Amino acid sequence: MNRVLSGMRPTGPLHLGHWLGALENWATLQKSHECFFMVADLHALMGEYENPSAIEKNSIEMVMDWLACGVDPEKSAIFIQSQIPEHAELGLILGMMTPLGWLERNPTYKEQLREIEGRDLTTFGFLGYPVLQAADILLYKANKVPVGEDQLAHLELTREIVRRFKHLYKKDVFPEPESLLTKEARILGIDRRKMSKSYGNAINLSDTEEVVRKKVQSMITDPARIKVSDPGHPEDCNVFSYYKIFSDEATVSAVHDWCAGAKKGCTDCKKNFADILAEKLRPIRERREKFAKDPGSIRTILKKGNARAAEVAKNTMREVKEILHLYSV
Repeated sequence: MNRVLSGMRPTGPLHLGHWLGALENWATLQKSHECFFMVADLHALMGEYENPSAIEKNSIEMVMDWLACGVDPEKSAIFIQSQIPEHAELGLILGMMTPLGWLERNPTYKEQLREIEGRDLTTFGFLGYPVLQAADILLYKANKVPVGEDQLAHLELTREIVRRFKHLYKKDVFPEPESLLTKEARILGIDRRKMSKSYGNAINLSDTEEVVRKKVQSMITDPARIKVSDPGHPEDCNVFSYYKIFSDEATVSAVHDWCAGAKKGCTDCKKNFADILAEKLRPIRERREKFAKDPGSIRTILKKGNARAAEVAKNTMREVKEILHLYSV
């Protein structure tokens, strides 16, 4: 069976983009793959080291979102990265053999240094985070990694590290992980920008039904439609793009006709969509509320997942240390 490793950083509430772009895929993958899903709190610490107080709470909240969206702890190991010390240990070892130039040419590193404001990311940890990411994957000898196109460069670095390890030590320990390209969540925020935690424009999986409805009502629609009697342009309307994601073809066709024919105003159109989205999210919200009422169950799931992950991680590190002639008593 193919083994999958994937994870998310606990840096804030998960939103519709995470559900459509990752969690739906995770719920499907666990039916046919051996899956390890990681709360990447060490990766979160790289950006939040100055103010780490929310990481623990965010980790629990994020796991609740995963479970609510169908990730099954009986089928998948759900675990906390920092609770498995072999992640840091293998990351350190791989860092010793990773050329500095490989990290400096990382396009994401350069882009985030330019774009992220208010945090000092000129740190050893941030430069080297792709090495820790490689350690995350290789520790479990995962041969499949779900990634978006923007993450392919990171995965290729992991493959280069595998080849370098094999070249240096003449041992074929790690598989070269292959990408499982995931569909991009083509959903904009309520303000028509990219949906993002940092922009505050997201519909979150943890939002109550009342909050979801308020956010939908605040969405920007067709900017060229001023009056109800003005014909609309559905393809320019953010709300219509949501209809295409969450509704059936008949509904999408009807909404297109309302808008283009000026048969309904934007307020009514948004109210109608809020009903659709609230119903779509109801099963997720109900499952999430059940876990929220029993936080002890989350810790039990994580303890079990940590134990499964630790067993694999210890075996891998034992093999690596033997190859590197690190003394063991």
